[in-house]
Amino acid sequence: MDPGEPHSSIYLDLLLPWNFNVLIGIFIMLILLLLSALISGSEVAYYSLSPQDKKTLEEDTSKSSQRVLELFKKPKTLLATILIGNNLVNVAIIILSSLLMKMLFNFEGSELLGFIIQVVAVTLIILMVGEISPKVYATKNAMRLALIMGSALTFMSKLFYPLARVLVVGTRKIDQRAKEQNDSGNFITADELNHALELTTDNTTGADEKRILSGIVKFGSTEVRQVMTPRIDVICFDTKTTYKQLQTEIVEHGFSRIPIFEDSFDNVVGILYVKDLLNHLHAPDDFDWKPLLRNPSFVTENKKLDDLLREFQDDKNHMAVVVDEYGGSSGVISLEDIIEEIVGEISDEFDDEELIYTKIDENNYVFEGKAALIDVYRVLDITGEKFEAAKGDSDSLAGFILELTGKIPQKNERIRFEHYLFTIEAADKRRVKRVKVTIQEESK
Repeated sequence: MDPGEPHSSIYLDLLLPWNFNVLIGIFIMLILLLLSALISGSEVAYYSLSPQDKKTLEEDTSKSSQRVLELFKKPKTLLATILIGNNLVNVAIIILSSLLMKMLFNFEGSELLGFIIQVVAVTLIILMVGEISPKVYATKNAMRLALIMGSALTFMSKLFYPLARVLVVGTRKIDQRAKEQNDSGNFITADELNHALELTTDNTTGADEKRILSGIVKFGSTEVRQVMTPRIDVICFDTKTTYKQLQTEIVEHGFSRIPIFEDSFDNVVGILYVKDLLNHLHAPDDFDWKPLLRNPSFVTENKKLDDLLREFQDDKNHMAVVVDEYGGSSGVISLEDIIEEIVGEISDEFDDEELIYTKIDENNYVFEGKAALIDVYRVLDITGEKFEAAKGDSDSLAGFILELTGKIPQKNERIRFEHYLFTIEAADKRRVKRVKVTIQEESK
């Protein structure tokens, strides 16, 4: 080539003269691309129809609606038909595009350019025109496209029936094998569910939705002792309490169900439902209210919340007394405590706002010593795996600190754990009352 010749002539030399066959080939190529787009879009359209859309189709007596409903009766056959038709069309596009390239261009001496045009360019065209664009359109116009493609897919289902039947029968064995694995106990674990939650939770997911989903994942592994009201905080009365004193205490505390014990809380003899007293509001002070007690339910500390919830539902019960391994009463747990583990704190107009923590800044919090570890994890927005490994039998922040130190720490004493610093702000000879938690930078 002459050095003075324009570089554009290099590419003009690749072009071959057009003829009638080229025009026919281009026309057929456009038709095939349109078919590919319609078939790909119909796959998304049919499987994006909502229950309301299907109900609309059932109410419509037109032939097009009935065709769509008929196709839905065999979803696996429909999917196999769509995939067969789409792949056949795409193969035809590739073959025809290869022939057109040979008719339009001369790639001798420019093999790399020929590869880019024949493979990369054609692949991009198929993806954009035959796959991505129609599927995006189908998600927004599912009903319209489903009705348009009803006749074509009905014809294709009859045309490709033998091959589609082979595919459906073949996948049936795979489905059966997967079902056998599920039946044998290979279920998804809580860790896998938690990982899936982390992957699927994005910025569009609200804090409430995330908390509820996280609560559901952890619900089955949470034990009663982690969420119960400990005995030191339980409002309960002795059977020797007079009726007048009982009425005064009930009004002061505002609970609707109250444990009643004899001599000590380790011997709970019944649960008093305040509503049972309504018919005896004007009874004399010496009124014997003990026959109104209902039989108490007892549960162990290590019982899982999902099992207890099922028992509450079956027995129509709302409260149970929690007992330890020696038969003593550890505390009480209510249906509200269980539900709060999923949906968060539930308060009504009679509840006192008892704060278990105060946030000073992003790295400093002050917790009540009785704060449950599971609540501490929630406030600090952590999984608590390291705490769980070191907590022993403790379930409160104070108990966790006792587990670490082996003694009751004094006021202003500091305890380090991982990258957390615990400062005792209030304590007496019997328990830790208040703790400041400081989150420090992790050591590298």
